[in-house]
Amino acid sequence: MSFIELKKICKKYPNAAKNSVTDFNLEINEKEFIAFVGPSGCGKSTTLRMIAGFEDITSGELYIDGKLMNEVKPCDRGIAMVFQNYALYPHMTVEKNISYGLKNMKVPADKIKEKVDWAIDILGLSEYRYRKPKNLSGGQRQRVALGRAIVKDSKVFLMDEPLSNLDAKLRVSMRNEISKLHRELGSTTIYVTHDQVEAMTMADRIVIMKDGVVQQVGKPMELYEHPVNKFVAGFIGSPQMNFYDVSIDGNIVKFSDGKTMKLPESVISKLGGKTSGLILGIRGEDIKLEAQSLDVYKDTKQSAVIENTEVMGNENNLYFTFGGTVTIARVSKYEISRVGDTIEFVFNPSRIHFFDKETENCLF
Repeated sequence: MSFIELKKICKKYPNAAKNSVTDFNLEINEKEFIAFVGPSGCGKSTTLRMIAGFEDITSGELYIDGKLMNEVKPCDRGIAMVFQNYALYPHMTVEKNISYGLKNMKVPADKIKEKVDWAIDILGLSEYRYRKPKNLSGGQRQRVALGRAIVKDSKVFLMDEPLSNLDAKLRVSMRNEISKLHRELGSTTIYVTHDQVEAMTMADRIVIMKDGVVQQVGKPMELYEHPVNKFVAGFIGSPQMNFYDVSIDGNIVKFSDGKTMKLPESVISKLGGKTSGLILGIRGEDIKLEAQSLDVYKDTKQSAVIENTEVMGNENNLYFTFGGTVTIARVSKYEISRVGDTIEFVFNPSRIHFFDKETENCLF
């Protein structure tokens, strides 16, 4: 039996024209790390707040460890929550911020000291123990907020965009801290973020949401390799997948700008005879420029003029117009093409996706 179960959960606010969350169904196993991801306003934080008990559930059922939680108070759900806003008490030291909740729970003083000492040690806060929040960096404040949560012995941790206020370097280190903490505690964690990189690097499974509706649930690479629709394909991956309006004539793909490309019969046959109303998608790393690929995939060979470049250090992104849209190719750092250069490139046919233009569902 799953540890947390959401059955047809809906949320509609008074006087709202439509639901904020619609028919949310999910089973979460004990000790699993789940990420809710999607653009702003998709319903991920609202769903988290319903699990926490901060928002009423309009319809549907929420179970935690086999118990119906719809009417259970937040304090009785066995949940600890870490917010985007650290919500630390400015007049209290690190030690007192972490211990405050335990004191309210009437935990014996010796037990409080034991738990606080453990949390401070595991989070690397020993030298900041007697500092107040104003004398801490953003990453240190975030660790204090985590410490306040983990001392409560909760079976479930809910995290609502806890890293969004940190700079890029701190976000990377804190991602590692949270992942390591999750493994050490063996807790069940639900993590809300709009950052697909955070979701991909931290979660066992990802729930992708759009307009209050779950689009797809799966392991990170399942979503990356096998998106169910265009939204998921475009949301997961950086840079996002390239999309083109196309039609099919035999085994020839026709792009909206008049360009054509020959694809293997093994690829075309998967369309089941559909020849129009199609969107072709391909990721930047599957657009190849090196000589070997130009030879192997020569039937798809095209040319374009580079309009912009992004040097990322470990790789480069090349921007050019093709197929009626701006295309991004993700290439080796050793590719030295510059703005204004004409390049030849090919698509890896086995890495192409097709979507139905009307429904935006993935055909393969």
